[in-house]
Amino acid sequence: MAAALAKRYAGALVDVVTGPKSEVDPQNASAQLRRVEETFRASDELRNALSSPAVPPARKRAVVSRMAEMLGVSRSVRNFLLVLIDHRRVGLLAEIAEAFDVLLDERLGVARAQVTAARELSDAQKARLQQELSRLTGRPVRLRYAVDPQLIGGVVARIGSTVYDGSVAGQLEALNRRLRAE
Repeated sequence: MAAALAKRYAGALVDVVTGPKSEVDPQNASAQLRRVEETFRASDELRNALSSPAVPPARKRAVVSRMAEMLGVSRSVRNFLLVLIDHRRVGLLAEIAEAFDVLLDERLGVARAQVTAARELSDAQKARLQQELSRLTGRPVRLRYAVDPQLIGGVVARIGSTVYDGSVAGQLEALNRRLRAE
């Protein structure tokens, strides 16, 4: 239920920031939403105040407006946060921010890839990998990285249901299959 609600709210914000009258770049809106979410997550006091039914809605709106101003949040994102306050959904902010990023990428035609490497990749390696995956998919790619020392070497990239296995173990397995076929 919470995931469906988060997706619905995130979808509404995506519609606003990608609309023709939007005053904020969609990527900036994502960064702003993340800043607010990080601020919210970092402060127990803020979370409690915005979630408590004992705090009047007008006070919550004032706190959110002031926080948005301090964080340099656009009018669209601030208004969205006020809607969350009015509908008592501020507790879903982390889920909404994640769903927003996913839906925004879908709307903008950006593929999302999960990359697992044997060790931390350098910036140059990340850039080459992003360029190659963009070439393979024919669209921009947003990469998320993880490290798995059990890979021995290389990387494995997953985009949707497609897996690009460039790991040492994957290459050895492919070689084994070719040798058995001969």
